[in-house]
Amino acid sequence: MSSFHLTILTPERAFFEGSAQALVFPTVDGLYGVLAGHQPELAILVEGQLSINIDGVTRQAAASDGFVTILPESVTVILQTVEWPEDIDRRRAEEARREAEEALRQRQSQQEFVLARSMLARAMVRLRVTRCASSHEPQG
Repeated sequence: MSSFHLTILTPERAFFEGSAQALVFPTVDGLYGVLAGHQPELAILVEGQLSINIDGVTRQAAASDGFVTILPESVTVILQTVEWPEDIDRRRAEEARREAEEALRQRQSQQEFVLARSMLARAMVRLRVTRCASSHEPQG
């Protein structure tokens, strides 16, 4: 399978830079996939799960919202945050999920509601990515 140069950046660091065969990311309209030779495009990501095929192995990452620039030979993803499953503290993510759910049950301003909903979405993505990673680990 052909590959393209993939760069994934956050304000703090370069998360990934290298060759990839495929990238799948969430948008408002659903999942979007990219292969080498894709037509030039700009897309907006929503908080969710990135799937990156690197050397024939698909890796998942928990990603915030951001945007993607797609060219035939390269793709650049810019996100606020992105994490590999092994970098996620599952206990902290569970606690954040519970706190966000509780905040959503409280009467609050529109701004507080939007913030709580965003916190819940981030916690759920982080937990989903860690579950996917643990279900694909080799059993020994």
